[in-house]
Amino acid sequence: MDNNKIKCEGGMAIVIFGVTGDLTSRKLLPALYENARAGRLPDDFYIIGFARRDWSDEKMRQQLLDSVQDYARNQPVDLKVAEKLLSKAIYIQSTFEDVEGYRALAHKVEGIGIKNLLFYLATPPDAYVEIIKSIGAADIQHCEQGWRRIIVEKPFGSDLATAQKLDAELHKVFEEDQIYRMDHYLGKETVQNLLAFRFGNGIFEPLWNRNYIDHVEITVAENFGVGSRAGFYEDAGVVRDVFQNHLLQLLTLTAMEAPSAFNARAVRDEKVKVLNSLCPMSAEEALSRTYRAQYGAGDVNGEKVPSYRDEPGIAKDSVTETLMAAKLFVNNWRWAGVPFYLRSGKRLQKRLTPIVIQFTQVPLSLFGAKNLAGDAPNLLIFDIQPDEGITLYLGAKAPGPIHQIESVQMRFNYRKPLVGSRLKPMSVYYWIPSWAMPPSSPAPMRLRKPGALRIGSSLPGRRRAYKSCPSILPAPGVRAA
Repeated sequence: MDNNKIKCEGGMAIVIFGVTGDLTSRKLLPALYENARAGRLPDDFYIIGFARRDWSDEKMRQQLLDSVQDYARNQPVDLKVAEKLLSKAIYIQSTFEDVEGYRALAHKVEGIGIKNLLFYLATPPDAYVEIIKSIGAADIQHCEQGWRRIIVEKPFGSDLATAQKLDAELHKVFEEDQIYRMDHYLGKETVQNLLAFRFGNGIFEPLWNRNYIDHVEITVAENFGVGSRAGFYEDAGVVRDVFQNHLLQLLTLTAMEAPSAFNARAVRDEKVKVLNSLCPMSAEEALSRTYRAQYGAGDVNGEKVPSYRDEPGIAKDSVTETLMAAKLFVNNWRWAGVPFYLRSGKRLQKRLTPIVIQFTQVPLSLFGAKNLAGDAPNLLIFDIQPDEGITLYLGAKAPGPIHQIESVQMRFNYRKPLVGSRLKPMSVYYWIPSWAMPPSSPAPMRLRKPGALRIGSSLPGRRRAYKSCPSILPAPGVRAA
């Protein structure tokens, strides 16, 4: 059966709490549009938005249409598909604490006659518990003639205690088989292809270990600032926004053993084994094996952009990190001694997410200075976004009488390469080490003068990590230390 033709049967509605937010506009609506475009949604499909803003149904439909046009993967947008998708969009204005809003939601659901409901919490995490309790109070979490499910986005709590409390509140209202704890990054096509690539191809599995892999680099680079997410980001920072979820998920998929079966529990068990194998850091190691920074004012493509502290809703003395890099080790028989370099930041030169596997280099140079032991290492790169694909870099003899090895590519694209002019470099971090962009970066980062980034002194023991950057990542083609 063609997976692209699987269609959801029966009418349903998705209730988006926080429909006016960034997650809805950038992720949810473009994803719903792509599913509608592929014919996967039922004919009787409703979008019910729930938020504080003073919007009408028409206002919400226009905003959601703009989101689809701005962020849909396949351009140009098919307006007929988008307008049909939004023709049954309904807006409910309410705070998340007001019980009357949930009564209005129950009334709307009863009025349209839909039995199957998917609740999606696209809100700041501090609103989760109140929404869950209110759904239970309105008694709309169960339906004998249909199903009711809830999706809880990351981050799931701020620590173990808060995660356990949130889980307990969920189970007071919903059964376990109704609850979906989700990191939307795992829905990306190339992320899902990681396991297929690793365990569906016999030629790579024998090489996927410490004997043949020198190091692994995983990068989540964003070329935009905090935007409208200041309220969430100021408390979360890059660690809780990206590091503890997106990056660690990519690490586990890269490093895990083959599961006993391809199901949720078996895959989860193998991923947990990787997390349990991560080598803890001492206080001293945290200073030498991590780097944190906060973007300052600068220019992006010729336009001036504010510093993080000058963004609306951000404290003027904020010490929240917007960039972080770390050198991690997975202490098991497969990966012992192989460094994993994880990094993420905002306001970087380009938006991209590559996983770079650098294989060990040849032990002896036979063909001069430029060879497999220097400028042309074997790399396997999974481009998660935006130009989804897989690239294998090999060394081959350059044409001519001299035996000189140069890097050549074997490339698989999920879609045609993005078309556009090369982005101008940015200058918002006062110091970006050479490893801040992966080997596939088209141009080096332009540096800002030292001192342009002001870092507060209210973080005991961290000042060294902000003021100087240890070279914890190797330059492309250099063996990891």
